[in-house]
Amino acid sequence: MYRFFKSKFYLALSLLIFVFSVGVFGFRMISNANWIDAIYMTVITVTTVGFKEVVPLDESGKLFTVFLIIISVFVFAYAISVITEYILSRSTLKNIIQRKTLKKIRRMENHIIICGFGRNGKQAAEKLNAHNQEFVIIEKDRAIIERYEDSETYFVEGNASEDEVLQKAGIEQAKCLITALPSDADNLFVVLSARQINKKLLIISRASQETSYKKLKLAGADNVIMPDKIGGEHMASLVVVPDLVEFIDNLSISGDNTTNVEEIKMEDLASSGKEITLKELDLRKQTGCTVIGYKTPAGEYIINPEAELKLAKESKIIVLGRPEQIELLNQKYNL
Repeated sequence: MYRFFKSKFYLALSLLIFVFSVGVFGFRMISNANWIDAIYMTVITVTTVGFKEVVPLDESGKLFTVFLIIISVFVFAYAISVITEYILSRSTLKNIIQRKTLKKIRRMENHIIICGFGRNGKQAAEKLNAHNQEFVIIEKDRAIIERYEDSETYFVEGNASEDEVLQKAGIEQAKCLITALPSDADNLFVVLSARQINKKLLIISRASQETSYKKLKLAGADNVIMPDKIGGEHMASLVVVPDLVEFIDNLSISGDNTTNVEEIKMEDLASSGKEITLKELDLRKQTGCTVIGYKTPAGEYIINPEAELKLAKESKIIVLGRPEQIELLNQKYNL
């Protein structure tokens, strides 16, 4: 729609330039006026202000003036209507989009909020999209919002550290908040505000400085990620254990039928709530997937758990398999 209005706007501007050029060259040729007088005669004619002529006009000059007045009246009327329509329609459309977005956000539950749509925010959004997770993005830069507003991404414009903006993003019903702002101070304010509003919210924060790590944890962040540190460790690992790192990089968790690693809640495996062992579950035989990790209800991890390990309530298992095996696992337990 914006492109449609923009094309009409450029057409009106082109017609105005055309009429002005015709008037200048017309008075220049017909009345032998110099450039200044020709420009002056054109302006007072197309704007119909009616000042005194600076050059005498013969019959051909008068006929040309009548022609120029008639044409300019229509062109000016068209240009004014297009500009008015463009401004009003753009403002109205923006308000309609904002109202629809906020209405959809109010109906969301257990969604994710991403604060900041920079490099890290975009990567987080892409990963969540791959796993069909609902999310809302808080961004204060209007230019960034307009660049991506044609997509199905939901934006809330404003400062993420303000309670009102967080509430517009549905923080009371959200299950997780990812703050990926470039400033550690801004991330700290977001974490403080979010934790105050929703005590049960899972908060993941980005940090640039190591000194900010403890401050963000004290403020209420459950996890603090330092992209620069992770990147440096990854590059060093490519030197120390290159084959191992390459193998891990090839393990995909991006969805779209390429998933190799999956985490499953105990409640999805045993709907009755009865505790069973990994041996009784026997995922290897039923789906081909291998259990490589176990997370206890207390949050502790067990690597390569024993077959006799009982799966407690509110625990999780981590499985490894080829994409078709993961797909079979998802189908079998309706994940």
